[in-house]
Amino acid sequence: MELEIITKVPRRARTGPPLLFVHGAWHGAWCWDVHFLDYFVQQGFHVHALSLRGHGNSEGREKLRWTRIADYVDDLVTVAERMDSPPVVIGHSMGGHVVQKYLERRVAPAAVLLASLPPAGAMSTTLRIARNHPFLFGKMNLTLSLYPLLGSAALAREYLFSDALSDDVVDAYWKQLQDESFRSFLDMLAINLPRPHMVRTNMLVLGAEKDAMFSVEEVEATARAYNTKAEIFKGMGHDMMLEPRWHLVADRMVGWLEQMGLAKEATI
Repeated sequence: MELEIITKVPRRARTGPPLLFVHGAWHGAWCWDVHFLDYFVQQGFHVHALSLRGHGNSEGREKLRWTRIADYVDDLVTVAERMDSPPVVIGHSMGGHVVQKYLERRVAPAAVLLASLPPAGAMSTTLRIARNHPFLFGKMNLTLSLYPLLGSAALAREYLFSDALSDDVVDAYWKQLQDESFRSFLDMLAINLPRPHMVRTNMLVLGAEKDAMFSVEEVEATARAYNTKAEIFKGMGHDMMLEPRWHLVADRMVGWLEQMGLAKEATI
């Protein structure tokens, strides 16, 4: 399985582990390359963003419908084990689910969850979608495709972005979205949920006030499951790394990594 990996190397590197970013449903490694990768490499980090199988320029698009969360976890394991040292793993949305499952099998230096699927799964999100868009929900189940939920720029704004983004920017991001595995949706619903009691890695849990996918209450429940406290960014939508104030999220991540002793300034 050939996987797309975007890698950037700093001119003057900090002492510490590399960062490995994992995207969410409908996305690819591209979503980290808009702002985050350049920001973190400028801060002295070695950074890598993975496109899970069937996403971006990775192989596996023809088998995407029945790709499991366990397959995505295997992708993360494969990429992480190629690195010189274990990476800090950073997951957004479904990527947060993948990171949580990965950490059941591996211990990482640290992990960051951004607007992540909660350990309780996607049932609450699914019920909200069914209530707000019953026709789209029916179409998704009839076609075994998750794409209809984000089938227009207006829907993408509703579920992924805040009103702070311009229509042109939302439209540009929407055009890069793709279908998602229906089997992975079933895994997130009930079949393969995270098991926090198996995780031994320190977590930073971040959420967005205006997130239409996972509520503030769900983000806070995720943090409690990992014995920490959630930090919520006001006014932000689900795609925190693409929001206008994305740098506040990135700054907090750097500050936390420094507090953890995982991002020491380089010495001459």
